[in-house]
Amino acid sequence: MTRPLEGLKVLDLSRYIAGPHCGMVLGDLGADVVKVERPQLGDDVRSFQPQAGGESLYFLMFNRNKWGMTLDFRNPEAQALLRRLAGQADVLIENFRPGTMERMGCGWGALHAINPRLVMARISGYGQATSLANQPCFDGITQASSGLMDLTGEPDRSPMLAGSYLVDYSTALYACIGILAALQKRQLTGEGQMVDVSLMGSAASLLVTAIPEYAMKGIPVTRAGNRDHYTAPANAFRAKDGRWILIQAGNEALFPRFTDMIGRPELLDDPRFSTLAARMQNVEAAEALVADWVESLTSDEVVAHLREAEIPCARIATIREVVQNPYMREAGNIIEVEHPTAGTVTMSGVVIKMGEPARVVPSPLLGQHTDAVLAGWLKLSPSEIAALKEAHVV
Repeated sequence: MTRPLEGLKVLDLSRYIAGPHCGMVLGDLGADVVKVERPQLGDDVRSFQPQAGGESLYFLMFNRNKWGMTLDFRNPEAQALLRRLAGQADVLIENFRPGTMERMGCGWGALHAINPRLVMARISGYGQATSLANQPCFDGITQASSGLMDLTGEPDRSPMLAGSYLVDYSTALYACIGILAALQKRQLTGEGQMVDVSLMGSAASLLVTAIPEYAMKGIPVTRAGNRDHYTAPANAFRAKDGRWILIQAGNEALFPRFTDMIGRPELLDDPRFSTLAARMQNVEAAEALVADWVESLTSDEVVAHLREAEIPCARIATIREVVQNPYMREAGNIIEVEHPTAGTVTMSGVVIKMGEPARVVPSPLLGQHTDAVLAGWLKLSPSEIAALKEAHVV
């Protein structure tokens, strides 16, 4: 069966998460993605722990559905070879520090001149042409500088990083969206373009209404723990058996269901709880109603009652429970992939499900497909490839 992006040639020069995850999503959708790494060392994350069969689980997670080749980016011959590969590509993804590609003679201007149809996705911390462009940046640095950390954690405790690299992930998805939009425009104009996506821009987009609330109303939004900023009651509550349950019963449709469920419909006549605005003004009292009810029951009983009343809720699961949850495999959210050295690798599944079943190929060994890519993309002969290896170009 033909997959949505089948035939699309992608060069993925990126490292860590944001760029590789972007390339992985394109590969999941059928694109022909070539992961380009340094000889001997490869992507920095290949050395990260834990490992299985000498392969980093970190690397295995973000580089499935890709071919693998090596290229010594510091070698002028390799830079010339990269320009030739870009001449055959539809998309190039890179997340070097701004200016690095230009110093290799592979900046946007040079590659666009070689291949006017190329879409070049450039992922950076602060954007390609800003006053902070050359500052080093990672997900956590962006969470700190964007205000996202100040929104995360308990109000009387220190700011907290999110439990996952959510800025990297969201930046990867914005890059994918930009690439697909650029490809659509290329359908109309015949010309590619540069897609400039930054971690800082992505992080700012995750702040919900914090920016306009302060800029327009002077309201400083800050940490609220597990409490929802916009509805009440909506928080995490502890059941009789000690398990925590997140309950969203705060909007105008859900709170009446909650009062009916606990047998206290008269609470809707209380001016403290009669409207969402009133409940937000009296959030502690509204949450106390829920807390008193939850702590009288086990977590199983709480979830059963709430689901029967169609009130959104979830027991706060451990990673062990997530991995053991049959639904996760039923829905394809957790899959097993066979890797030649790591064995059976359990990982998150393909999120975007379309008409045909997803095909998942394990991440490549370092340089595994160098010969095949050079022969297939550039029509190089075995002797020409051997000469490149002898010269330490690949």
